[in-house]
Amino acid sequence: MTKGHVCWRALLAAFPYTTPILAGFAFLGFAYGVYMNVMGFPFYYPFLLALVIFGGSLEFVAVSLLLAPFAPLATFLLALLIQARHLFYGLSLFDTYRGLGWKRFFLIYGLCDETFSIVFTAKRRLPKDVDRGWFMLWITWLNEGYWVLSALLGGLVGGMLPFDTTGLGFVMTAMFVVIFLEQWLHESCHATAMLGILAAGGSLALFGAQSFMVPAMVIILLVLLLARRPLEQRYAAPFSESEAAGDGGGRQGAAVERGVMR
Repeated sequence: MTKGHVCWRALLAAFPYTTPILAGFAFLGFAYGVYMNVMGFPFYYPFLLALVIFGGSLEFVAVSLLLAPFAPLATFLLALLIQARHLFYGLSLFDTYRGLGWKRFFLIYGLCDETFSIVFTAKRRLPKDVDRGWFMLWITWLNEGYWVLSALLGGLVGGMLPFDTTGLGFVMTAMFVVIFLEQWLHESCHATAMLGILAAGGSLALFGAQSFMVPAMVIILLVLLLARRPLEQRYAAPFSESEAAGDGGGRQGAAVERGVMR
């Protein structure tokens, strides 16, 4: 199998996973570009910020930061607070990105909430004939491309269309609900999902809506580290049983396994 064929096959496998992200990013990225244009910025500002920052929440905040008096320290602390969750994403992907060579630099740079969710969900059902590194790289490139191009288009259209930005954040909330439900339906053990719900709900009640994200991620990380071995055994059991059934059932078992992967 040639390198081009491997790359193309990984793209075909990755694209369907990114179509929900395309729907959300196309709308919200376009709205972000229009919003920046309405605030007085030329079209290349949303394009460059989307390309360099690539963090939706922070990019919207950056609009007000660019219009405010120059305060580098406050800007740094605010950006760190908003994007601190990516520290935990990176820690949880150490093993996943191991041994990928030059690809890992793009994977690290382009990691976002949506890419993390897809990689975490899809890596367990990835067909054996699809290269893991190229698959994750295409997920990263496609998601970032959707956002950057949508922001550029919104910046070009600018103020030609009347646009009300009220309630735009709900698009991403709805998308994450869909991703969460898909993961829930494809897993027989819901321990990590319930951990996320309890940690987020408890942190929200204790710290409020503006400060709950980092404490929730710390709680999740600590629990996952402490309960790593039992969780690995619990999540590995269904896949071991599926592989055993596939070996014992011949072609019929393999067909069932491929159906589950899809």
